[in-house]
Amino acid sequence: AVTVFIYRNMCLNQWAFCNISVTPGMQTWKKYYLHRSNIEHKMISGQPSVDYTCKAIRGHQGEIQDMAYLSPNEHTFAMGKVKSIVCTASGDGTVKAWDVQEGTQIWSSPKQEMKLVQVITIPQHNLVVTRDLHGTIKLWHGDTGKELGAFSTESTFCPTVAYTINNKPFLSVATSSEKIYTLAVPDLSQISCINPFPNCSVDLSPCSPDGQSIVVLPLDSNEAPKVLYTHYATNPEDDQLMFSSPLPVNKCAFVTCWLPAEPARIALMHRIDQCDNITTFDITIQKSKNKMNIMVQQVGIFRLPKKHIFTEYRTIAGFGKQMLLIAFDRELKLYSLNGTELNTFQDHMKMITSIWVDPFRVVTSSLDLSLRVYTWKNDNKTSSLISRYHLVGGSHRWSRGFTNVACDDASIVGVVAGMDQIDILRAYSFDL
Repeated sequence: AVTVFIYRNMCLNQWAFCNISVTPGMQTWKKYYLHRSNIEHKMISGQPSVDYTCKAIRGHQGEIQDMAYLSPNEHTFAMGKVKSIVCTASGDGTVKAWDVQEGTQIWSSPKQEMKLVQVITIPQHNLVVTRDLHGTIKLWHGDTGKELGAFSTESTFCPTVAYTINNKPFLSVATSSEKIYTLAVPDLSQISCINPFPNCSVDLSPCSPDGQSIVVLPLDSNEAPKVLYTHYATNPEDDQLMFSSPLPVNKCAFVTCWLPAEPARIALMHRIDQCDNITTFDITIQKSKNKMNIMVQQVGIFRLPKKHIFTEYRTIAGFGKQMLLIAFDRELKLYSLNGTELNTFQDHMKMITSIWVDPFRVVTSSLDLSLRVYTWKNDNKTSSLISRYHLVGGSHRWSRGFTNVACDDASIVGVVAGMDQIDILRAYSFDL
């Protein structure tokens, strides 16, 4: 009993969440602590063939447009075995699920009429969402790949966001016809259709960590972003406030990221006088006299160096409550919300194409055909980032570089763009 108490405290002091089964005899705190500590040590060390194995995963006949983990990020480490599942959407018209550790295909959808351009996973409900080039949204069963529902927007531009309210999943879909549809899961029936900006198409941020807010970004430079209250979108019969007032930023907001340790703190990249600026807001939903009010308060603002070049790649991410990671071509910089430059890393030889951030590590992908792994170090309630090692992706003779990266607690997966427009995955599995 004393040993259980000691290891339980060690786990809870080390990690914010521990996926421990409640079945007696199945797992112990000691096994969990030893297995998870071991795998994190290997992720810090990163010695090829010693700490991890690398597999090239092939199967698509076109470019991989998007990927996402279907398996929960938190493994039940005390079982002594982990299984990571990643899903990919491809220009070949299929969505596929892969066993990362084995490097094998689990299932594939039938070939769709149009290219698939987005994949979203809902791990807690074992569901996969895809969007094609003509705006058809489909839902797939995570175990079998069986199609569960479909919804057509007839829009070539329709960014889609998934979120959960009271353990019930929903989708919100923006369209080029100025509408935002909210859909029920799993049948994808329409719950609401709203028009936040007449005569203006919109983009959507991901949903806030607390599940209550989506920032709607107008594509017309004469409009400013607004906050969509997800409760209203999913309950249109309620007479509630649907949108906030326009956010107090200059127009042309085009990139967002949430600060994950706050309920709803968002950083927006927007343009002022041909320069990119980052403004951060806290969003709260307050009730007064039977009315809901969406309150927005500015937390910080700063101007990026003029050498920053906005590209097609996702190059901004949040960490904790107070830190932003931004890629400037081949450099990775850490900033406070007021623009203090905390660190600069120059580990890549070519442009950084994506940034993955979680409480343990940061991984960047680059057109130099490498992934760079960094880990967080926490001292006296402050966090610093330590550069660790490269994961290489093969030969430039056949590949144009890494275009995307994603991770869970036991693996890292990168998308390698092929010279022949046929992409593959590189999967790095860290052994227990």
